[in-house]
Amino acid sequence: MIKQYDALIVGGGVIGCSIAYQMSKRGKKVLLIEKDRLAGKASQAAAGMLGVQTELKGNGPLYHLAKESRDMYPSLARDLKEISGMDIEYVENGMIKLARTEEEAQELVETASIASRGEQIRWLSPNTLFSYEPHLSKDVAGGLYIPKDGNVSAPKLTQALGSASKMQGAEISEYTDVYDFMKERNKITGVRTSKGDFYADETIVAGGAWSRFLLDRLEMKFKSFPVKGECFSVKVPGKIVERTIFTEGCYIVPKVGGRLLIGATEHPHTFDETITIGGLMSLMHLATSILPELVDAKWEKAWAGIRPQTEQGVPFMGRSEEWKGLSIATGHYRNGILLAPITGVLMADLIEGKESHPLLSYVRR
Repeated sequence: MIKQYDALIVGGGVIGCSIAYQMSKRGKKVLLIEKDRLAGKASQAAAGMLGVQTELKGNGPLYHLAKESRDMYPSLARDLKEISGMDIEYVENGMIKLARTEEEAQELVETASIASRGEQIRWLSPNTLFSYEPHLSKDVAGGLYIPKDGNVSAPKLTQALGSASKMQGAEISEYTDVYDFMKERNKITGVRTSKGDFYADETIVAGGAWSRFLLDRLEMKFKSFPVKGECFSVKVPGKIVERTIFTEGCYIVPKVGGRLLIGATEHPHTFDETITIGGLMSLMHLATSILPELVDAKWEKAWAGIRPQTEQGVPFMGRSEEWKGLSIATGHYRNGILLAPITGVLMADLIEGKESHPLLSYVRR
């Protein structure tokens, strides 16, 4: 019996699950295939920050895409809770991007002056900053306050998207290896897997840093590379920080239950998920220099994840130029959680033939 689908998604991380959620929401027959378990790799390791201003500049399409995606979270959290019964732990607690030097302070003041009014971004002088976050180090030069930014539980978000997709009729096949694509001339018709052959009108590769290994089988020159990131978490009594704190090389994210998540190192061009003493020591040094009371925190755990980066520094989201019936959504790097909602919508729109966003062009340089 031939197993035929409207959309077949390879990859059970947050991007693949978001696409499955949107496609199944529109009544499409969807199959999502994951080689391990849902949220098993980068989506399990992610801090879940929704920080539009932390790394993105306010003059490009990716910034506007990120802002739109972040603003989808309140309604998405409600919808996922209603459909799946799962709480993704969405909080709009705001974010402060710290300046450690006067030069950094001047850059952030300029950022605040050109930010869109709807964002309500403002520069905080050191005295004002300490009234917001009194436990921060007194050696900082101020901070940029972004009240609309927040965070979610990345694993719970991914699992909720997968669960909601199933509730909407999607099929999910975990622990399934994809061996190869099935082809008819220049069209991809499905995939060959450890559980048999599956056919689809559209096959979407959303396998994060591992996407390139699949695309190599089609001899596509897909320019992406893995970046390892190490993180750790601690527990503190009470609240020593209310908002997410972000600075160059380090972030501190307050989570439910008195947990603080601290990350992340960057080690490009490796799939090795080993946690190193050097990586953790560098994070601890940075984190305690920002928030000195962390020295008394209780250790919880450490982990590493592999994030997908592209040579252009922006995600690949769009249709293949070489193969009909093949789309790609990967390369979100440190913004996978932030961009997941809008990626699901835009990829579903693309597959349905609706007008696309300027970023949805599969261009390799």
